[in-house]
Amino acid sequence: QVQLVESGGGLVQPGGSLRLSCAASGSISSINNMGWYRQAPGKQRELVATITIGGATNYADSVKGRFTISRDNAKNTVYLQMNSLKPEDTAVYYCNAKKGIYSIAWGQGTQVTVSS
Repeated sequence: QVQLVESGGGLVQPGGSLRLSCAASGSISSINNMGWYRQAPGKQRELVATITIGGATNYADSVKGRFTISRDNAKNTVYLQMNSLKPEDTAVYYCNAKKGIYSIAWGQGTQVTVSS
């Protein structure tokens, strides 16, 4: 089994920055792709960004140029650097681990609120 623990959420003003972290433990050798998703109140969970074990990245159009996903394989940690935050970025952010195309673990979620 894989366990994921997120941290780094909080309240930030529009235009501000936050960095989310997701630490993986357990059967980490089964993980290849990792990603961040988010869910705003009343909306479906949506993809934010993904990163392969080799470092290839993919972003939702809404965050391109503002968010950066990265991973430290030695620390079994994936990060999401969020800059130029907007009120519409407000959501619970979830870390996800995949083996191939299959999700094998979700984190508990961390709240990000962008408000003045």
